[in-house]
Amino acid sequence: MAEAILCHRPLVCIDDVAANRSSRMNYEASKHNSNQEFLEIEIGTLPPPEYEGSLETQNEVEQPKEEEELPLKPQLVPQGSGGSGVLMGPDTQKDMPICLLCTCLGGSVYCDDLNLDSVPPLPKDTTHFYARYNRIKKINKSDFASMNKLKRIDLTHNEITSIEDRAFMGLPELEEVVIRENHISQLPSFPETMTLIDASHNNIGSKGIHREAFKDMTGLLYLYLTDNHIDYIPVPLPDSLRSLHLQRNNIQMMHEDTFCNLQDFSYIRRALEDIRLDGNPINLSRTPQAYICLPRIPIGDLI
Repeated sequence: MAEAILCHRPLVCIDDVAANRSSRMNYEASKHNSNQEFLEIEIGTLPPPEYEGSLETQNEVEQPKEEEELPLKPQLVPQGSGGSGVLMGPDTQKDMPICLLCTCLGGSVYCDDLNLDSVPPLPKDTTHFYARYNRIKKINKSDFASMNKLKRIDLTHNEITSIEDRAFMGLPELEEVVIRENHISQLPSFPETMTLIDASHNNIGSKGIHREAFKDMTGLLYLYLTDNHIDYIPVPLPDSLRSLHLQRNNIQMMHEDTFCNLQDFSYIRRALEDIRLDGNPINLSRTPQAYICLPRIPIGDLI
């Protein structure tokens, strides 16, 4: 009778309660295991840390960039490669067209042995100009106009027969002119700033040098007139002169005051230590008083 009463009460049976409790526990355990597995998956598959730049970018930053190398020496452009086979320097683009023909290095322009028959246009900042072993026949005043930085001109071994008288004047920085081994018969005028004049191996005669041509060149150190047709020493010479070369000319006599001051016997020309008169028809022993102010006797014939 009691069992019937229990079965008809509006309560959950004990067996059902136990079953439900067991089912719930299994569900919780399953849920816990599922969450744990999910956590393990998340931990195991974390994405790698982000870098601000890629490895390639970092390597590029770490490695120093190599400097661009420029050719230190002129390069010869081979014929048949679109060029003319002439020397070119790194600054060719700046000083067209001269640096396509010649070699430009700093303020120096080298036009040696290029078969030139005239002086080419030069960059205004040229300081040293070399045009040796060419076929230049004449030097015009316009060739060096407005060349305010030009210090040296070397025209050795050309075919020059004429130089306009003021071709080298108006050049405030000019110091050295080399015009040896040409066919010049008349020396042009030179500025007072000269330190070296070399006109050896030409056709310069007695009338080819202006009167007192070198008097005002107070800084002149070297005067070379070897192998010409000069028959006298071109006086007066500045006290600054160190070297005077007049070998193989036609000098036959020398005055006692050519080098010395006869009014002042205490005067000594200390700088002039190199005088070459060998190869001239002159007997140096005939004028001993001409050398008393010199530190050394000139080289030449004494008999």
